[in-house]
Amino acid sequence: MNATGSRRLLYLAIAGLILAIAAGGVWWYAKRRALAVPVATIERDVPVTVFGLGAVEAQVLARIGFEVPGTLIDLAADHGDRVAAGSVLARISSISQQARVARAEAAVLSAAAAAARADAQRERAEAQFTQKQATARRRRDLANRGVGSQEAAELAETEQELARVDLLVNRADAAVARAAQAEARANLETEQATLAKYTLRAPFDAVVIARAREVGSALNPGETVFTLVAPDSIWMQAFIDEGRAGDLALGQTGMVTLRSRPGRPVAAEIVRIGLEADRVTEERRVYLRCRACPTMPVVGEQAEVVIETSRLPRARLLPEQALHGFDGAAGTVWTIEDGKLARRHVRIAARLVDGRVAITDGLPEDVALVSQVGARFVVGRAARAVSVP
Repeated sequence: MNATGSRRLLYLAIAGLILAIAAGGVWWYAKRRALAVPVATIERDVPVTVFGLGAVEAQVLARIGFEVPGTLIDLAADHGDRVAAGSVLARISSISQQARVARAEAAVLSAAAAAARADAQRERAEAQFTQKQATARRRRDLANRGVGSQEAAELAETEQELARVDLLVNRADAAVARAAQAEARANLETEQATLAKYTLRAPFDAVVIARAREVGSALNPGETVFTLVAPDSIWMQAFIDEGRAGDLALGQTGMVTLRSRPGRPVAAEIVRIGLEADRVTEERRVYLRCRACPTMPVVGEQAEVVIETSRLPRARLLPEQALHGFDGAAGTVWTIEDGKLARRHVRIAARLVDGRVAITDGLPEDVALVSQVGARFVVGRAARAVSVP
């Protein structure tokens, strides 16, 4: 081999050695150098909250109307009015019913007169029976002593029996007359009660949130005229993921933000927790009542609710995506131990609304908890902890 060929082989060998050294350097840099890994810091007084969407509802809401058909002739309330229980809200034409009431009143007077007449006839029959009874007793006494005739005594006794029967008939007539009088009174009360149905009254202290008909409208029985709500019964209904609803309890505080008042949450208190979850959405219903609402909320308005269920004195917060095999209660996390990556199984103390989980135990103080998992993570790989602002 000549000198030129030898030099060429030498150059190729040197180039190969350089490439090998460079490849080794790249491999070491990529595989063996200490990775800079973000870690979770210890935070104190961590609030544990759950989030829900819902709407403003009224526990006491009534859509009221007339029980009888008619034409609307008067409206005494309108949208937004506050009305007291028993106050008149509207009336429909009641001329025909007033006539029926007048006829029932006349029937009551007639029945009273008939009852009085029957009582008088009964009293007369009682007097006649008493008289016939005394006459029959006297004539029988005379006949027994031989002073009077036997025939006169028997005639007096017959008249006494007839008077007794007449008394029974008159007593029955008086009872019938009293029954007819009671029936007339009951019929009058029925007609008066029906007449009262031509006037619509507020069933409770309420706010009118809707008026559905105007004067002159022909109404069918049960057709809604007003929608009323009891202002003290306004509450917020929120739907909470049942996977996060386990720590909810009556009396807990929630911050309610109405869609019409963004950025201005109002403090509310849990007053009811539904005992039946929605089988489709897998959510539970929670009801909160405002502690000090600035104004009466609009029924049906959408609302966001954040409820604080507890506070953790100290915890390390970790994004859920940094856990492996997370089942809602525990999972596997990456840690830095003795300058190398390792894995540990930990239990979760709470899940937060921002997608993080809180770990309060299961990790020693000197073990760093990795908050962002990388694709090059391998157990035993050198790593160093860095804080993320």
